Amino acid sequence: MPDVIFNGSEGRLEGRYTPSKRTNAPIALLLHPDPLGGGTMFNKVVHTLYQTFKKHEFTVLRFNFRGVGRSQGVHDRGEGELSDAASALDWLQALNPNAEACWVGGFSFGAWIGMQLLMRRPEIDGFISISPPANKYDFTFLAPCPSSGLVVQGDKDDVVPHESVQKLVNKLSLQKDIKIDYRIIPGANHFFTMHGDQLLAHIDDYLTKSVKLTPQNGG
Repeated sequence: MPDVIFNGSEGRLEGRYTPSKRTNAPIALLLHPDPLGGGTMFNKVVHTLYQTFKKHEFTVLRFNFRGVGRSQGVHDRGEGELSDAASALDWLQALNPNAEACWVGGFSFGAWIGMQLLMRRPEIDGFISISPPANKYDFTFLAPCPSSGLVVQGDKDDVVPHESVQKLVNKLSLQKDIKIDYRIIPGANHFFTMHGDQLLAHIDDYLTKSVKLTPQNGG
């Protein structure tokens, strides 16, 4: 899992890059929660995303938004962070031009940024959105949502009310040819404290059903 530094619009960005052993492996970009709340690429939920995508033989990049860790710049309330995510995806795609598929995963604030990136980058095939803060940020830009994906939330989430996420899922699910798999983990709070194994199991199950890898030569 080598440390990497790549260029963003406001300076250098720090990441962790894990290439797959597969030829033309699918790629996944992972986005961390709100830096103002202490969010970094080392967040436990982000690490759960990383573990699961790696298990499914993805090449994975997670990185720190501007102003976090060794990433340059200052927090920009989402606009700059979206630019950071686009720069990270550019870097990831440049290293993996023949990737079979492209996914984005995000937790909380990172889920909001990830869904915005999804709207701007038609090459993204799928998404995993964990505890999307539909009560705090505007998600009306998802009109229409271009890809199917997984949404996961705990039923004891005291940061993002279940009703706000359910409303978002209902809206997205009305769209033709888009399937939103909405999973609620009983007893889990916003950060999935003591429920990391269940979170991993749901992501693993979804990727198992959704990702069809091309057989390797001799495999």
